[in-house]
Amino acid sequence: MKRYTIGKMAKLNNVTEQTLRLYDKMGLFKPAYVDEHNGYRLYDIGQSARLDIIQYLKNLGMTLKEIKEIFDSKNLELLQEKLEESKLQINNQIIQLNEQKAAIQKTIDSFELFKAAPKVGMITLEFINKRTMLYVDEKVNFYDYDLDVYEELLREFKDDLIKQALPPTIFFNPGTILRKEYVLKRKFCATEIFVFIDDKKEIPLKKETIPANMYLCIYCDDFTKEKEYAHRLFDEIESKNYTIVGDYLCESLNDILIFNDKQRNMYLRLQVPIKI
Repeated sequence: MKRYTIGKMAKLNNVTEQTLRLYDKMGLFKPAYVDEHNGYRLYDIGQSARLDIIQYLKNLGMTLKEIKEIFDSKNLELLQEKLEESKLQINNQIIQLNEQKAAIQKTIDSFELFKAAPKVGMITLEFINKRTMLYVDEKVNFYDYDLDVYEELLREFKDDLIKQALPPTIFFNPGTILRKEYVLKRKFCATEIFVFIDDKKEIPLKKETIPANMYLCIYCDDFTKEKEYAHRLFDEIESKNYTIVGDYLCESLNDILIFNDKQRNMYLRLQVPIKI
């Protein structure tokens, strides 16, 4: 049978000489013949089949160590077991990549909404589609404290998400809920923090689906002025004889710290679902 030098064998199989030397060192793929005088490695063309298998298994995500273990054992069940493990790893990676992709799109959508948002203080009537939110009751009324305490409560909220092994990307544009009973009394008592999530995602925390509805909204860029702007919103509802049909939400539209490294950037959409 015709023999090939390491360079020729490497070229025939689209690998490097360094790769073949590594395989030889690992005992994974050895030359058919080594000249005892000059150390030249010589290969048979039939050995290419083994190289094909190594390259194929590598492309399936297996390591060289795993491939050698399978070759040494000559155990088909071990090969199947390794492939099942690789398939599981790939499935997990797909899930993570899909979550990352969804988070990127969510961020892009938030930027687009922020760029198109009305100016601060403008009251608008808007139709908002169905949304699903995840929320946690932190048992502290945000309106009784300043921004520092709010940030501390956000840390607790984030910790609650981490404890459930949820991806960090879920913590995006958190907002607060003022329940309808307090809205009707104009009593500012809000203890729940929320984030909007994919309604299909299974999460072991409280979730609530908010139906599509007309909302009266006002935009605010200052945490300390939220109550002032909320009162303007409530006044408008009363003057127009609208009926409040759900909870007030303080939704952050742009919560990424890009230009301010001292405190959270905020552009808030204060919203109340109404019936005209």
